[in-house]
Amino acid sequence: MPNWKQKRSNKQHYDMQAAIYDLQYVGEQDNKIETMLESIDFGPKDLVLDLGCGTGFLFKHITENAGFIVGVDVSQKVLVQAKKRTKKMPNVDLVCADADNIPFVDNLFNKVFAVTVLQNMPEPTKTILEMKRASKAETLFAITGLKKKFSLEGFISLLKNTKLKVVAFNDNEQLKGYVAVCVNS
Repeated sequence: MPNWKQKRSNKQHYDMQAAIYDLQYVGEQDNKIETMLESIDFGPKDLVLDLGCGTGFLFKHITENAGFIVGVDVSQKVLVQAKKRTKKMPNVDLVCADADNIPFVDNLFNKVFAVTVLQNMPEPTKTILEMKRASKAETLFAITGLKKKFSLEGFISLLKNTKLKVVAFNDNEQLKGYVAVCVNS
């Protein structure tokens, strides 16, 4: 399937699931995020990118400690749900964009989250390279990979091939995905 067809199909899927997404995935998403946050500290100057933010699960976990958070998703309908979640979060902004073509200058973010994103992308390598383009050299990346989509070796290889060095990793049996915290190598 050509890349644009896969992306359009994923967008339509998340548009249809937007209203019930939280009910279906809150436990799994919170578990992944909490696992990531065991290895990440935030400060008031942190500029965070939440790529594929969906309905905004990450925001409640970090809004009080991060400087500013930008949530990006291709689905307008999940962003409507995220907007409801962020009403009392003045340090969060939302942008509708494709994860492979994010509308930001180079070297902007110093923390990047990609939770439940890579398995939906036709070329995960391209997606990671786009995250890196918009990030500073010392950026911390928190990335998940669905176990049904990636083998352990395949996921680690993807990270290494994009020159990310894994500093924390969890493939806990309770999680449906691998959780990696990485830096540029």
